[in-house]
Amino acid sequence: MELTSSQTDALTELINIGYARAAGALSDLTGHRISLEVPNVVIHPIHQISPLLQKVIASEVASVNQLFAGSIAGNAILILDREAALLLNRVLTNRPEVQIFDGAAREVITEVGNIVLNACLGVFGNLLQVQVTFTVPRLQIASVSEVLKLIAIEGCELNYALMIHTRFHMRTNDVSGYLVIILGVKSLDRLLIELKKWEERQLA
Repeated sequence: MELTSSQTDALTELINIGYARAAGALSDLTGHRISLEVPNVVIHPIHQISPLLQKVIASEVASVNQLFAGSIAGNAILILDREAALLLNRVLTNRPEVQIFDGAAREVITEVGNIVLNACLGVFGNLLQVQVTFTVPRLQIASVSEVLKLIAIEGCELNYALMIHTRFHMRTNDVSGYLVIILGVKSLDRLLIELKKWEERQLA
């Protein structure tokens, strides 16, 4: 399945609204201006995601995973490679000496993931007017294949993944990562229906 250019544009605009909210929350949290780049959104069958990510992320990753349920249900994951996650932690906490995922670093990365995922999934409810509930986010330090293997096992009905390249701009640093939203066929169909309704409301 491929998104039309109109669907891609609308989904990009929707995610960008979520990014703006996440950036505002992160800026308030840290006291520093943080922005998130306009996302690049593509859709792939779920079995293609691991090979695609392994091409750009060779090391282990820090992933923050959040299940969501409702008429649109699935799994949302913020994925950062090891160096990006540690840099994000150092910049946000002013702890330049930290080179490992200690307890404090894990808390920071989990909270960043929580803010980004909630902001992006929250626009489903706020703008698409679809009720969505979230679980508590979970941090995992593992390889890309291990992260996605567990996701596939937890929800065997999951078929598609929206892969969204994300980049945090913080002071003089940029941190790159990926937001992956994994959906079943019914949830993807419902998302596209509600996305079209949202576009129509904007034009009305």
